[in-house]
Amino acid sequence: MKKLFGFLSGGLKKKTVILVLVMLVSIVAVFYALSAYQNRVLTDIVGETRIEQQQAISRVSRETMHQVMENTLVSSTALQAQIADMDFAEIMNDTYMLQTMAQGLLERRASLRPAELSLPDPALDGTTSAMVLFEEGVDYTQSEYLAAAGHMSSSMIAMQSNSDKIARCFIGLADGTVLSVDTSTANRFDENGELNPFPVRERPWYRGAVESGGLYFTGIETDAYSGSLCVTCSAPVVVDGEILGVVGIDIVLDSVSDFINSSASSAGFAVIVNDHGQVILAPEGNGLFSITTSDAAPDLRQSENEALARFVTAALEEPTELTLLVLDGREYYAAGAPMPTVGWTMLSFVDKELTESPERTMLEEYDRINNEASAKFRDSSARTRQTGRIVLLLVLLAGVGAALFATGRIVKPLEEMTATIQESGRTGKLFEMKDSYRTRDEIQVLAEAFDDLSKKTKKYIEDITEITREKERVNTELDMAKQIQSSMLPHVFPAFPERSEFDIYASMDPAREVGGDFYDYFLVDDDHLCMVIADVSGKGVPAALFMMASKIILASNAKMGKSPAQIMADTNAAICSNNQKEMFVTVWLGILELSTGKLRAANAGHEYPAIQHADGSFELFRDRHGLVIGAMDISRYREYELQLSPGDRLFVYTDGVPEATASDNSMFGVKRMLAALNEDPNTPPEQLLKAVRRAADEFMQGAEQFDDLTMLCLEYRGPAPRPEEQSRS
Repeated sequence: MKKLFGFLSGGLKKKTVILVLVMLVSIVAVFYALSAYQNRVLTDIVGETRIEQQQAISRVSRETMHQVMENTLVSSTALQAQIADMDFAEIMNDTYMLQTMAQGLLERRASLRPAELSLPDPALDGTTSAMVLFEEGVDYTQSEYLAAAGHMSSSMIAMQSNSDKIARCFIGLADGTVLSVDTSTANRFDENGELNPFPVRERPWYRGAVESGGLYFTGIETDAYSGSLCVTCSAPVVVDGEILGVVGIDIVLDSVSDFINSSASSAGFAVIVNDHGQVILAPEGNGLFSITTSDAAPDLRQSENEALARFVTAALEEPTELTLLVLDGREYYAAGAPMPTVGWTMLSFVDKELTESPERTMLEEYDRINNEASAKFRDSSARTRQTGRIVLLLVLLAGVGAALFATGRIVKPLEEMTATIQESGRTGKLFEMKDSYRTRDEIQVLAEAFDDLSKKTKKYIEDITEITREKERVNTELDMAKQIQSSMLPHVFPAFPERSEFDIYASMDPAREVGGDFYDYFLVDDDHLCMVIADVSGKGVPAALFMMASKIILASNAKMGKSPAQIMADTNAAICSNNQKEMFVTVWLGILELSTGKLRAANAGHEYPAIQHADGSFELFRDRHGLVIGAMDISRYREYELQLSPGDRLFVYTDGVPEATASDNSMFGVKRMLAALNEDPNTPPEQLLKAVRRAADEFMQGAEQFDDLTMLCLEYRGPAPRPEEQSRS
């Protein structure tokens, strides 16, 4: 349209003036024609604008809510799954600690003084205490295992008292006796005051650990005495290939349960599903999922709802994207994130219909505003026509001016608003309040409503941007920590090119950005090479810090010329003196005399080394283990000697190698590790380590690495030639 003398050709103002001028010829006819035309034009403008604005509101609202759900639901589910997984990882480490303590005591049971034992005392109800339980018909006083296991009482009491995640801890023995640490003693007796028998070998945690042969998490089970529901982490105690008992910890799920219950709202909720596809935690009254014991709970992976079954199966393996599911006839947004430590997953659900309520509310409010404006306009038009019939002749000239003013007042803001909304639909630019919209009527109310919606949309975008920026900062800091940790370990190979007596190679691949494993090797003097490999409890930054402190203390003691046993003892004393977090580290340390091939070594709860003699294949050397460093400040360590001949090789590693896990939860194992070593046993140490890593990767078939993989290999080539031998050669 072109503008001529201040009028848009074909515009509303020109038409209004023409209509007013026509009224001079036919007052009555023009009056009714003007009224009808004005009403029709304004109705069309408002109607078209209303449709466009409703469409814009619906589109922006749905896109914004979907983006918000996609970012907040997925990220919050992953964060809460990680927090919960850390709690279970802590329980897992505590269970391993109990397993190590029990194994050491039962191995030495013949030489230990029998510990003092006592039955449950009702007077101690509410106080953490150690007590003896037993199966029906079992005489606990005749148990050779219980007398040795009783030495764990103080450590178990300290563990239970210092952790808000442990409800009780215990060790069930193969002869039907139990050593339990708990705060409840009164419920151990029947109504006659007689001690109830405890069928330890029939409990799910005992059977599960024995059948799996490793760490085992139960589903939701009923406590034998209180009848309450609980989850137990257990592990078998194996001595000389025989299972002599099972250690276990009943887990306090308060923090995870509090989050699950607090997640319940009118819009959604969160649940936890175990590795069998069974719901073990869900808020009460959620309407979709209920909690029952593991033998009665359904497997959601076998659900008739195929979409739900696929979603649960995928969420147990990896974090999911935002997924739309139909549950009980309603649509839900869903997101899932796995908990690698226990193989469980956390699922979050939000009712899609409730996420659309802001859109409906805005549309309803918008309709209300438009209806009120239309009603007021109709009333105003009726009054205007009535007044016009009386004073039309007297105010013709004023009517022309009033018509121009009225059309400019009403139509211009609506035209500008319509143009702004259309531009927003094309470019995504946010709607902004202008002075021309401040008409102090329904147009201003409508503009303010759009302005408020635009500000909220902008705030959503800023929040999402800030979350992304913070995530990038954390990733940068973790990468820097990884570089610092990597630089702490020897990484230049060949390590000692000027020494002909040996060849050595080592590698460490952390499961996360930073790890808790470490290795070290250095010459104590010109004739002695010290080698260390260790595994710190826990994962992530805390384990990395503890690893660096442990490495420095071990190296400092070794360089003072101490024996392996003394190095272990002094390092343990230094770490226990200020170990407030009760972390520990398994260590194998050996000192090789290069001129003779004599190797002195000590083992603090670490994996068995593998030895290959020049004329044979790699085999495990089952050395005697001491207690892990950091567990007890009075621990003693024994050392042993091995004679290496030229061509012999030593291979040491952390538990991340045999425990590398495939997608079906099967482990790589020691046998596969030895097979990889013996596939080409005469290859250099570097190639041996790469062959083991390659075999582990092929076994895992792309599954996530849950633990650090650390290895070290030494080849002894014999003493260096004497100077006179070198001169003859």
